[in-house]
Amino acid sequence: MQTIVVAGAGMAGLTTAEALREAGFDGTITLVGEEVHRPYERPPLSKEVLTGKGSGRGVWLRTEAELDALDLDLRPGVRAVALHPAERAVALSDGTSVTADGVVVATGARARRPATDLPGVHVLRTLDDAEAIRADLLRHGRVAVVGAGFVGAEVAASARALGADVTLLEAADTPLTRVVDPRIGAVLAELHRDNGVDLRLGVPVTAFEGAGRLERVRLADGTTVETPLAVAGLGVHLNTEWLAGSGVALDTEAGGVRCDEYSATSLPGVYAVGDLAAWPHPRYGGRIRLEHWTNAEEQARVAAHNLLAGEGSRTPYTPVPYFWSDQYGMKIQLLGQAAPADTVEIVHGSAQSRKFVAFFGRAGRLVGVLGLRSTPRVMRYRPLLAEPTSWADALAAAGR
Repeated sequence: MQTIVVAGAGMAGLTTAEALREAGFDGTITLVGEEVHRPYERPPLSKEVLTGKGSGRGVWLRTEAELDALDLDLRPGVRAVALHPAERAVALSDGTSVTADGVVVATGARARRPATDLPGVHVLRTLDDAEAIRADLLRHGRVAVVGAGFVGAEVAASARALGADVTLLEAADTPLTRVVDPRIGAVLAELHRDNGVDLRLGVPVTAFEGAGRLERVRLADGTTVETPLAVAGLGVHLNTEWLAGSGVALDTEAGGVRCDEYSATSLPGVYAVGDLAAWPHPRYGGRIRLEHWTNAEEQARVAAHNLLAGEGSRTPYTPVPYFWSDQYGMKIQLLGQAAPADTVEIVHGSAQSRKFVAFFGRAGRLVGVLGLRSTPRVMRYRPLLAEPTSWADALAAAGR
């Protein structure tokens, strides 16, 4: 193997390139990135960049000198548009093509946009998105955030930190409904209200209205929210279209690229990492797909090793999923899975104090741990999720 193309220059793509070099690969690594910026981190976009505590300069994953030391064929501002396995080639949007002995798919996702082109309606996925939202927040001082997932919740918190009036709209009955059991989601709902957010649950958005610019958001119950600015956190579209016709199998259950336990796709020499990789996890059943910073970094390192190692020396990828969110000066941390769950118990602290650790169980087994303002205690329970742990043993470990 002399040449490797890494399609996608985010956290997963850059870490793959670094891991290949650390493993001793001295061939050509072509790193293709759709954005003109050099690789940067996404978690600060909804926090430090929006609030002004950070800037574009503070989100770069590596300095220019560190990138130079990797000796990459870096292609910013172009994207992969097709994979041709017979020619071992990746076609790019600038009309060029790169041949490779190995390919790593790290093209991630893009924000799902609402069906409107009105100025004032934003999504948040890129550095340019974050800077545009911040400028509008400072100009108008009012925002409607559509969707109370992690992105929407963090945008709401950052907007409040800037002193903006915030209305947070969620079609479900609790925030973070996809990832957190409703019993804990209800606690997080009160966290928004504690901090002056007008939180409206169970009412879908039906339209964005205005003459030349956003003026109001219309809800399914017939009411409207008057606002010159909206940020839509409606999830993502996975960037897999360029793989059509290549023979790379997509996953109909979890979405994304179907991988085995080594992060290998259905095509020899092609691996997938990050947001769009769906692989079997022995402790969670079926295939999982994680849109987490930690997963992007950890999976990239395993995939890089497996791409170089060959069939006999590969390592299965069986992480303890980990995610965090900073809202209103408080850290929310999640290990494992917090939904679906048939058992939920707060084992330390209390919901009333806004400081607790909660266990999540499914089929008699611990599957997740969530903490609010409880960093040391949360991380203490990570080993319980690294191996199958019964609900009774988990409670015993917590002194219950």
